[in-house]
Amino acid sequence: MLERGLASTRVADIAKATNVSGGLIHYHFATKDDLITAMLRATSETEVKRLREIISGPGTAVQRLDRVLRYYIPSSRSDQSWILWLDAWALGVREPHVREILLELEGGWIEILAEVISEGVDKGEFFCDDPMGAAERLDGMLDGLVVRYTLHSGAMSRKRLLEHARIAATHEVGIPRSAFPA
Repeated sequence: MLERGLASTRVADIAKATNVSGGLIHYHFATKDDLITAMLRATSETEVKRLREIISGPGTAVQRLDRVLRYYIPSSRSDQSWILWLDAWALGVREPHVREILLELEGGWIEILAEVISEGVDKGEFFCDDPMGAAERLDGMLDGLVVRYTLHSGAMSRKRLLEHARIAATHEVGIPRSAFPA
């Protein structure tokens, strides 16, 4: 699916790539849509679980928020997870089963961001009247920047993208830029 895209991949392509019969795949998944749904849902659940692990680690609210930002930003333009999600976003415009999973994933990210921000507010580290709104804005901004980073080689480095994310986060949670690592 990463080579051909979600829409263009056939069950036969998957069977060949995984060295199993198409019949075995159809035994477990009635349609290609069912297979895509299961794959995206499993990937989404894994990412949200990993994010939960990241925020449950030690450190201040700023350190935890910074770990979330660094995790969100792909390690390279060829990051296979982000390429999969970009492809899923395009497919989700027309396919309700994909759109539903994308909304679940976005909801998970936003909920976790809001949780980190709320905990920072409760501890007096952050100053934010609307943690959910701040999380939604940060999520939307990061999505846009990551799309630009992934699609436009040379337009922005990962380091610059992270700097934009940190600056936006400082505005959202009411702290100075110096609170984040250099």
